[in-house]
Amino acid sequence: MNGQKTFCAEKFQGIERLKEKAWLATPTMHGDEQRWVDEAIRTNWVSTVGENINEVEQACARIVGRAYGVGLSCGTAALHLAIRLCGEKLYGQARVGTGTLAGRKVFCSDLTFDATVNPVAYEGGEAVFIDTDPDTWNMDPVALQRAFELYPDVKLVVVAHLYGLVGKIDEIVKIAHAHGALVVEDAAESFGATYRGVQTGTFGDVSIISFNGNKIVTGSAGGLLLTDSLDDANKVRKWSTQSREDAAWYQHEELGYNYRMSNIVAGVVRGNLNYLSEHIAQKKAVFERYRDSLRDLPLSMYPIGDACVPNFWLSCCILDQDAMCETVRGETEALYVASPGKSCPTEILEALSRFNAEGRPIWKPMHLQPIYRMHPFVTRSGSGRASTNAYIQGSTAFDVGADIFRRGLCLPSDNKLTTEQQDRIIEIIRRCFA
Repeated sequence: MNGQKTFCAEKFQGIERLKEKAWLATPTMHGDEQRWVDEAIRTNWVSTVGENINEVEQACARIVGRAYGVGLSCGTAALHLAIRLCGEKLYGQARVGTGTLAGRKVFCSDLTFDATVNPVAYEGGEAVFIDTDPDTWNMDPVALQRAFELYPDVKLVVVAHLYGLVGKIDEIVKIAHAHGALVVEDAAESFGATYRGVQTGTFGDVSIISFNGNKIVTGSAGGLLLTDSLDDANKVRKWSTQSREDAAWYQHEELGYNYRMSNIVAGVVRGNLNYLSEHIAQKKAVFERYRDSLRDLPLSMYPIGDACVPNFWLSCCILDQDAMCETVRGETEALYVASPGKSCPTEILEALSRFNAEGRPIWKPMHLQPIYRMHPFVTRSGSGRASTNAYIQGSTAFDVGADIFRRGLCLPSDNKLTTEQQDRIIEIIRRCFA
């Protein structure tokens, strides 16, 4: 690679650094949270039981449209127990020292955070990664159908909703159920988003949401498992409190975990939950301002399907292939050649950082991660590997997720961005293509 390989300061002459940092996504507190935390402390309910937990479980189940919610320490804990629950339904209770999946393959979203798929490994399974639909940035139903043709014995699908978008989830569930498979729905990033008017979190046989510090509703931590089965809810509650049996002493007959939600964390969630619609509206305004202000540049915001109403958790964009400068990524570093009229995610993110704004690369697909690099990966055309430089050509791209990772990025999406901050961010992005 020849030419300018480092930050090209000349592009950004005259732009001032933001005085207040523009964040990717931060918690937004309103005061109600303090009330319920103080109540828990005043009444001495500061452990993993209490009224805050009860209220959060009931309120979230009601909002999403499920019968029961189980408050857990984080979204990953909820995913783990959701996958264990399905593994036990499919294959029976595991012996201590083994997992319920015991070497069996599980179909998983490829373009996601690794918390979606790590619990498959916790339970001894092998993730098989399903490529991404270019129209939705989520699991591709065509590739999923192909995966069942290649691996007909698979009986579990773990599907994530990316960045608050919703993929073709009805097709995904229909395909899975037609093959006798259960679906775990990871709605950690999509709380409040809908598909055909139905809330995410209702499509899976069991589903989860997250209250991590950067989520659209937060408790600083915490997660929730959602189900329509009282027996399943009770089983998960038992597992999450070390699987203690109903005895006067500590009696244990199966493996358990310390996964229960704290009543303090639940107090923050309880207060924050009332502002879900407000947060979504604020995030939507940020997204629309980017979309309208950047529409003349050689990039586009992520695609929103006709049936999807996102929660706009993060605003993400993808550069046109012809507008990409020369760029390459290693395992931990990236290199690019600054070029007139062209840019790349690395240059844009570097420029934002220099002017006190936080962006992020798109999630690196799971099949490209060193830990999972030898796992099967299924695309529309079959199973195999592709160069990370392969780019979309119509709807027949070989490796869609890798291409979105190569050309895409997450823009500062905090719901507290001021107009001045966002205008500065937009100008910085424009200068990258100067």
